[in-house]
Amino acid sequence: MLTTILYRSHLHDHVPVKTLEDMVAKANRKNQSSHITGILLFDGLHFFQLLEGPREAVQNIYQRICADARHHNLVELMHDFAPARRFGKVGMELFDLREHDKSRVLQAILDKGTSRYQLTYNDRALMFLRTFVEAREKENYFDIPLATTWDFITDDAQFREAEDVAASLQDCRFAFQPIIDPFARHVASYEALIRTPTGGSPQDYFSTCGGDAIYHADIQSKKLAFKMASALGIGEHCLSINLLPMSLVAVPNAVEFLLLEIEAHGLIPEQVIVEVTENEIISRIDEFAAEVGKLKAAGISLALDDFGAGFAGLSLLSKFQPDKIKIDREIISDVHKSGPKQAIVHAIIKCCSSLEIVVIAEGVEKAEEWMWLEAAGISQFQGYLFARPQLNGFPAIAWPEIK
Repeated sequence: MLTTILYRSHLHDHVPVKTLEDMVAKANRKNQSSHITGILLFDGLHFFQLLEGPREAVQNIYQRICADARHHNLVELMHDFAPARRFGKVGMELFDLREHDKSRVLQAILDKGTSRYQLTYNDRALMFLRTFVEAREKENYFDIPLATTWDFITDDAQFREAEDVAASLQDCRFAFQPIIDPFARHVASYEALIRTPTGGSPQDYFSTCGGDAIYHADIQSKKLAFKMASALGIGEHCLSINLLPMSLVAVPNAVEFLLLEIEAHGLIPEQVIVEVTENEIISRIDEFAAEVGKLKAAGISLALDDFGAGFAGLSLLSKFQPDKIKIDREIISDVHKSGPKQAIVHAIIKCCSSLEIVVIAEGVEKAEEWMWLEAAGISQFQGYLFARPQLNGFPAIAWPEIK
């Protein structure tokens, strides 16, 4: 199967540019022996390469490229399949953009084409190439430092436990995980994550509920979340609670119940954030929107959780706008080296900026993910990189400090 991979990367500062010709000569021989063709562009700082060939051979070459210490911030822009090679007669062709006029470079690349159909820039791979030559996306080339640039120093000041309260709860527990602004060293909110008495997952907790019973259990459990947050001394910090969207519709007077329990435990609506996940189909959207209106009228904020993973993210945004959205972990994972994920995040940020919606990145586990997202314009984060959920308490937080 013929495979095409395109990537972009940064030349390391310590690598002399004069070594480029030798590097290309070796790559040319390697590509020819592996039946791989390619086009390599260089602008003095960034590489852009298109590789074509048998799937296994291309993937093997690409893995070696990823491990090459002469460049960094490697971003895979495209990984696709094609019916025929675009550049069948080329082992490795280098175009140094510092030495050529842009329009002439583009034509020279087209002239290298060996497809039986004349190459044009309607081809998706060549559109990527043209964008690089014309430097139309350079503002998004984030030169993030190495992960080892940072230490993550654990601060126990936020750590608290409430075993006495947990012991009085019969049917569930809550684990708390902070959402933070790392550079400001500020806790934006604590999310209360439902668990079984032994620390099992939300799926385990709700597995014994059938039909609408799951929605009643969902709403009732929040009484315990408020009780634990109060016992832990949440003070003026915000508290995020998760709800299945249909819980607001299927349970009569759900909003009124939440407001009574918030007051009963010494909290105020303005410090409570209701997170609804978009991975459940909302079958009664008008009724759901009406309940959301009640929440917001009472002062409770709304967050759309797992954005990008469910059924109706953009559709929901068109009907009502939450105060916050949390980008799903699947999009966040390795975002620093995935061009498609980066494009999605940029689009989400731009959309939410137009709507004045706060964007939160959840599930952040790697320093590189955090650095790229911070550079893209996100300031609030949640994930194992900073703190794991703490059963029956608030966890210690690992704040980043530059070495």
